Amino acid sequence: MVLGSVLNPINSTIIAVALVPIGAALGASPAQTAWLVSALYLATALGQPVVGRLIDLFGPRRLFLASTSLVGVAGIVGTLAPNLGTLIAARVVLGFGTCAGYPAAMALLRAESRRTGQDSPAGVLTLLAVANQTVAVIGPLLGGLLTSAGGWRSTFALNIPLSVLAVTLGALRLPRQDPGAAPETGPGTGPKAAGGAGPLRRIDLPGMALFAVLLLSLLLFLMHPHADRWYLPLLTLAAAVAFTVRERRAEQPFIDVKVLGGNTPLLLTYARALAAYVVSYAFLYGFAQWTEEGFGLSPLQAGLVQAPTFLVGIGVSLLAGRRGGIRATLLVGGLGQVAACLLMLALGAHSPLWALAALAVVFGVPQGANGLALQNSVFQQSDPARTGSSAGLLRTFAYLGSMVASAATAAAYGPHAGTAGMHQLAWIMLGAAVLFLLLTAFDRTLPALRAPRRPVPEPVSAAAGAGDGRAVHVVADVHDQPVPDPQHQQARHREGAPAARDLAAHHLLDHQHLRVGRHVQRALLDLDGPDRAGPHAAPYPARTASRPS
Repeated sequence: MVLGSVLNPINSTIIAVALVPIGAALGASPAQTAWLVSALYLATALGQPVVGRLIDLFGPRRLFLASTSLVGVAGIVGTLAPNLGTLIAARVVLGFGTCAGYPAAMALLRAESRRTGQDSPAGVLTLLAVANQTVAVIGPLLGGLLTSAGGWRSTFALNIPLSVLAVTLGALRLPRQDPGAAPETGPGTGPKAAGGAGPLRRIDLPGMALFAVLLLSLLLFLMHPHADRWYLPLLTLAAAVAFTVRERRAEQPFIDVKVLGGNTPLLLTYARALAAYVVSYAFLYGFAQWTEEGFGLSPLQAGLVQAPTFLVGIGVSLLAGRRGGIRATLLVGGLGQVAACLLMLALGAHSPLWALAALAVVFGVPQGANGLALQNSVFQQSDPARTGSSAGLLRTFAYLGSMVASAATAAAYGPHAGTAGMHQLAWIMLGAAVLFLLLTAFDRTLPALRAPRRPVPEPVSAAAGAGDGRAVHVVADVHDQPVPDPQHQQARHREGAPAARDLAAHHLLDHQHLRVGRHVQRALLDLDGPDRAGPHAAPYPARTASRPS
């Protein structure tokens, strides 16, 4: 699961220090080699929500194995590519191949959450974020080492053993899914909602096609926003209208726009992701090119300069995963982005090397904080029946940010990545960082979200209510939070009450569970006596038999 989710990040970071050698070998300018970045994210931005929706319907196993196999094919094509066009095609195949990893991981986490009754598996969510940060550390360093030792082609050849390993582990470890059973349990799903149709009837092919046209025309314009491409925004608008009409009428929509449109917190999270990743990817690619061409570092040295960013990001992710609330983590990330962009404006060709390392350290704060907080936000705000597609949309908005960053980098640098172009890029990044900070500071839904906690269930349960058959699990944890009842959660999801749109009711139910759980525990203590009460009996004094319970 973790290996599959990091295939895309490792291919994003490993090529950052190889762009200049590729351009020198193939006679391409920075504006042309930017297509190697854009091609990957164009394919992935289109494929992530599509594959995510298919995972929601059919489970992660088959989609993961098929997609990850394409990673090996892309590695072979890229290693043997004779020109830039073939190399770009290999990056497109690589983008489609890495589509399934992250949505599959999030779908498996949601399934485990339903099985255990635990709202948010905090440890695994943090592990995913830390794994991505760790790969980001390795990427530039590994890219520099491979480029120095075996040339830029070795950065593509690396995908061959990674694909073999991921496919092997997936075949051995991923749970099998009944081909006729869809794992989702939300409103409008299941055999009845599908009209008794087969699995293929549950795939909204027209909706996916319209979404592809919408996204493709938008990204092509963002990569080269020239006046002679005036027809692309019009095509984007027409596709958006047709897509919205189609999805509102579809019985099994690809993206439920009615639910998504009413889920303002999730839409704001996607907007924050777009702004955050404009800054992140502009630094990853634009700053790396400047350190090589404008500052004179080798690919290996450029990778070493960026290493502190991701090392600090790992530490921030671990700290935020244990202690920070989502809003506080996002605010720290937003302030870190603003500070880093201002520091970037102060750098020049004659700046000391330690100043570049200091910038990398500062950039590490938002690198670790934003990724984890955005991921946790989507997990808590999305409809559980559409976790895969919601996670895919998060990555899609991230790749939209990468497209904007790629277009900004190409426009700022032109034929040479000089200091003046780096400063122009830094101003664009600063604007995106300020937008992210404003979207966070004025979002009133964020204070209600907390970073996922790991509850500790008490080994005592009893039936609550007058014979309703529902088990209430008593919890003893430092935050005194109850474990939500899985059957009750699924009933709420079937009634169409996603967590983000029913936050007040969610908290009310939590308090009701807490009160009932305390009454049940007190009653059990009365029956068992003080000797069998266990280590968590201290907060609840024993009652006499004459006192009503």
